[in-house]
Amino acid sequence: MVEIDTALEKYHHLKIKDIMPNKDEMPIVCINDSVLDVLKLLRTRHHVWVIDTKNDNNLEGLIRYLDVIDFLLPPSKHKIYMGSSTSILKSIIGGANTVKEILQPNPLTINQNNTVLEVLTKMEQYKVQIIGVVDDNNKLVGEISLKILIRQFMDLCMFSTNCGE
Repeated sequence: MVEIDTALEKYHHLKIKDIMPNKDEMPIVCINDSVLDVLKLLRTRHHVWVIDTKNDNNLEGLIRYLDVIDFLLPPSKHKIYMGSSTSILKSIIGGANTVKEILQPNPLTINQNNTVLEVLTKMEQYKVQIIGVVDDNNKLVGEISLKILIRQFMDLCMFSTNCGE
């Protein structure tokens, strides 16, 4: 059990920027892109990050796989909430053409210099499995998911002899 404790200690202090995947591998669209661009990405991904432009990388929002339901439903089937972003405008039939009209604004983020322990704590607190990673200027530089964190821990264990045995 000492080996797993040692692996966990090392794991918790890793910086997010050292374990997150390359940004080029992320599903990203720009805010003025077509809703169809999002659908193409969501055929194989569970989310899409929304930035202002490829040059600026200011994070504008997130579209999750289940958010697609909102813009595939006809307007008459929408649940409309007062003061919420859920509305008829989010439907393709209701006129949504661009990413700007369907994104969920203000996605959860964490700075790339934070540690694995800090991102795990945030995931647990907000009950999410993926968080956007930003730099000190709040520009999107990556993403960190529970899947990535599990893989990293397992890699650490494989390099430790008898980890977990």
